Amino acid sequence: MAEPAERAVARALGRRLRGAAGLATLAGLAWVARDVPAALGGRLTGARAARAARSPQFRDGTFHNRPSTRTMPGTSDRNLVRELIFGKQKRRPAAAVPLRHPADAPAATERELNVVWYGHASALIEIEGHRVLIDPVWSDRCSPSALVGPRRLHEPPVGLDELPAVDAILISHDHYDHLDMATVRALLAGQSAPFLVPLGVGAHLDRWGVPEHRIVELDWAESHRVGPLTITATAAQHFSGRGLRRDGTLWSSWVVAGAHRRLFYTGDSGYFEGYAEIGAEHGPFDVTLMQIGAYDRAWPGIHMFPEEAVAAHLDLRGGLLVPVHWATFNLALHDWSEPVDRIWAEAKARDVRLAVPRPGERVVVDDPPAVDGWWQSVA
Repeated sequence: MAEPAERAVARALGRRLRGAAGLATLAGLAWVARDVPAALGGRLTGARAARAARSPQFRDGTFHNRPSTRTMPGTSDRNLVRELIFGKQKRRPAAAVPLRHPADAPAATERELNVVWYGHASALIEIEGHRVLIDPVWSDRCSPSALVGPRRLHEPPVGLDELPAVDAILISHDHYDHLDMATVRALLAGQSAPFLVPLGVGAHLDRWGVPEHRIVELDWAESHRVGPLTITATAAQHFSGRGLRRDGTLWSSWVVAGAHRRLFYTGDSGYFEGYAEIGAEHGPFDVTLMQIGAYDRAWPGIHMFPEEAVAAHLDLRGGLLVPVHWATFNLALHDWSEPVDRIWAEAKARDVRLAVPRPGERVVVDDPPAVDGWWQSVA
């Protein structure tokens, strides 16, 4: 029997609409993915590659960690994918993470030192009348794609356009949760400060349009003056890479030193002998920003456990400890609040001064807020 004309027309129209919807979907995906190749960053060439090749950390075409007797082998008896899907860990907060919008404040006075933690590893250092921005990531995902990858568990406490003028922007390494293309481009337009980065990371900035005069690349133990501040790249135990190639750029920790105050930031790192050496050469530090999250016994050599962060703080001869690298992105299998619970217990056991600010809260290093367990009410 012949198909009624109305039904035939409806089916033909449906096919066209489905085809149009498919094309629209593909077009939408292509639009969203248009920035992925650029987000992967640049490659070392020319003078930048030649300088990297002269680094003591560079051999056989890649950067390397220092040999360490403390690096433990990872375990291989677990199915991490199965644990990721079926694990019982509470990897997200149960309620909204409380945020603070730091009140506008003048740059820190001659002897003042403050820390504003924005979440994960992003922080603003107010030191002796100057400001240093560390590992700024304001995007919704730490990924080359806007569609996939770890998504923020809380909004940034302030917009990038609300940041005060800064004197320097420090990047510890090129992983997506520390170096974000969209954030860099926004800071390029809204700030005039130089980007201080480990060797090779300048290739990414160059691809994203950062002019050469705003890129300062440093090897471990090299310093750069920003006004009266001395900023030094120091060793870390980690790795790098934004695509299939690994360790094509260096990773580092950072020392920010004024005439009177000193701060240390770990970047991402496993626990290693270098902390005691950094403490002996550059310490004591008024405050340390210590990575405490995204650890696992499968990769003990690249991220510290909270107890190791306290040990490293003591090696560094640190005063106040401010934990970072937690709360914002879900990057490991532990409970969301486990890192800060563990470091609070360890700090009390070892008599270490600790401040655990809410994202956006300003910590005055000489008068830090008491630890109040605020995260437990949302965990």
